[in-house]
Amino acid sequence: MENVLRPLIVVGGSVVLTLLVGWLADLMLRRADARHPETPLWGLLRRCRVALLLVLGAALLRGAFRHADLQVVRDHAWGIGQILTLTLIAASAWLVVRIATAVVESSYARYATTTRDPARVRRVRTQVTLIQRVVIAVVGVVAVAAMLLSFPAMRTVGASMLASAGVLGIVAGIAAQSTLGNLFAGLQIAFGDMVRIGDTVVVDGEWGTVEEITLTFLAVRTWDERRITMPVSYFTSKPFENWSRGGVQMTGTVFFHLDHSAPVPEMREKIRDILRECPAWDGRDWSLAVTDTTPTTMQVRAVVTAKDADDVWTVRCAVREQLIAWLCDHHPYALPRISMAQAVEPPGTHTPREEVARTGRG
Repeated sequence: MENVLRPLIVVGGSVVLTLLVGWLADLMLRRADARHPETPLWGLLRRCRVALLLVLGAALLRGAFRHADLQVVRDHAWGIGQILTLTLIAASAWLVVRIATAVVESSYARYATTTRDPARVRRVRTQVTLIQRVVIAVVGVVAVAAMLLSFPAMRTVGASMLASAGVLGIVAGIAAQSTLGNLFAGLQIAFGDMVRIGDTVVVDGEWGTVEEITLTFLAVRTWDERRITMPVSYFTSKPFENWSRGGVQMTGTVFFHLDHSAPVPEMREKIRDILRECPAWDGRDWSLAVTDTTPTTMQVRAVVTAKDADDVWTVRCAVREQLIAWLCDHHPYALPRISMAQAVEPPGTHTPREEVARTGRG
């Protein structure tokens, strides 16, 4: 009878104690969440209860499984203990990551609700995202190292590994210099505020929005829903346009190539009417001026403003489309034309036809 009760007490007691502690922890977090609705931290920490239960269960079983006094346990004590140790390390790493994620998300949520500047919110979002990835990477490396060191063979070769760590570090640094460069570039981007998630950028002639920033690469979503993935070191070594830097307000230009007889004053009146009826125009500024001329046309530039890059694109398209349509309907002569008139000969020269008429030969 004792051979049956002891394993049940060991295993059952561990499970019951794990569930009891988990229930108490969840109860306290739920009450804390109700008392402090201004912060989502306690509600986010409740997501860690599965990892907490796994840590508690693995720890209790790891310390009590030998007391089960079963033949199979005595025969495979080392293997069972090793499996429980690995489970405990993995569950602990998972719990640490979940807690760190909850703290980071809570800090970002509180900052986002109390800050009205979208640029600062995007900056903090970029920083906390990279901090979260760094924490996950560090915890993962430490957990794997702890798992490896739990094997006696790995502890035996530890001294020789430490002795050769200097040489291996140099070799690894040379082999992974591009990866390390991207890693430090990612941290520089996060805390140097060069580019943030949600910024509108122009990279290699492609216009898009920064969608994701990791420790090694950056993803840009273009206007046609394509994703351009680039190493973060690109943004620390080459110039690029950041239209969201210093504010999201934008100024756009529209160029027209027209005939020299185009009615510029009337065009100014028309563009004013177009902008008044365009919801995307922010009302800050506009202008229309002749900026260049050629022997056959003149260049007219319209300048418009909008609150962000998307709206300035809409305003530019509306001005271009409606102003050209207005010129076609009311001033078609203002559109560029190709002259097909016969060239005038210099004085003192005669064409072959004129020579025949003069001499009377034919």
